[in-house]
Amino acid sequence: MKFNRLNDLYFKRLLGDKNKKSLTLNFLNSILDRDATNYFTDITFLDKDNEPETIDGKLSKLDIRADMNDGTQIEIEVQVLPFKLMAERSLYYWSKMYAEQLGKGERYKKLKKTIAINLLNFDYLTDEKDWHNIYTLLNTKSYRKLTDHMEIHFVEIPKFKLKDIRKMRASETWIAYFSGNYDDKELEELSMNKPIMKEVMDFERSFLMDKVQRREYEQREKALRDYYSYMSESYEDGKLDGIKETALNLLHLGANMEMIVKATGLSEMKLEIFKLQKSDFIMKK
Repeated sequence: MKFNRLNDLYFKRLLGDKNKKSLTLNFLNSILDRDATNYFTDITFLDKDNEPETIDGKLSKLDIRADMNDGTQIEIEVQVLPFKLMAERSLYYWSKMYAEQLGKGERYKKLKKTIAINLLNFDYLTDEKDWHNIYTLLNTKSYRKLTDHMEIHFVEIPKFKLKDIRKMRASETWIAYFSGNYDDKELEELSMNKPIMKEVMDFERSFLMDKVQRREYEQREKALRDYYSYMSESYEDGKLDGIKETALNLLHLGANMEMIVKATGLSEMKLEIFKLQKSDFIMKK
C-alpha cells in the first residue's frame, strides 16, 4: 500500500510536534523562502490537540498553528478533498487568527503579521500554472502593498512537476516528499543531498515500524476512504435530484423533449420515466 504522507495524523506528528520543531522551522522557512536575514529561529505551537475527536471535525479543518520568534502568526492547513470555497475559507480562518491576537482594550500596534499556508492535494487556482501562489493586500492601480500583515499561500501539490532531485530548491524538496511521486530510491538520494530530509525519512521509518502508530494510520486512512465515498455518493444523489427537479420544471413549462435533453443531459427514456412518475404523483393527490 502506498504511504499517504498527507494523512492528517501522520502530517501533524511530523510537523506539529514540539520535540521535532527543527523540521517545522525548516518547512516554514523553505515554503516562505526566508533567508539568513529573516529566518525563523524558534516556534511555539498554539493548538493543543494532536488528533481530531471526530473524523468530520478534522476533515472540516486540519491545521497546525504556531507563534514564531518574531511574533508572526502562522497556520498550516492540509486539504486533500476538493473544496470550491477554499479562498473564502482560508480568509475566514486567517481573520480569526489575526483578530485573536488582541485582548479587550489592547492596541492595534500589538498586531503581528499573520500567514495562512494551504497545502492542497488538488488543483484549485485554475488560472494559475505555478504550484505555489501568494496573495496579499495590494492597491489595484499601483500594486503597492497596503500592509505586510496579511499573507495567504496556496500550495497545489498536483501542479508540482517532477524534476532532478539535485537541482531542487528547499521548498521543492518538501513538496517532492509530500507528493508521493518519488520512489524510495529517489527519496534516499534526496535525503543524501538534503540533510533535513534524512531526519524526515528516519521519522517516517520509525512511524511505520511502530505497530500502534501504523494501526492508527491505517484506521485513519480507512475512515477517510469511507468518508470520501459517502460524500461522493451523497453528491451524486443530490446532483441527480437537482437535475430531475430541473427536468420536471421544464416539462411543467411546456418545453419540448429535445430542449430538455440538451438542458439536463438526461436521455429521452429517463425523461419519460420522470413524466410517468410525475403523472402518478398527481393522480395519487
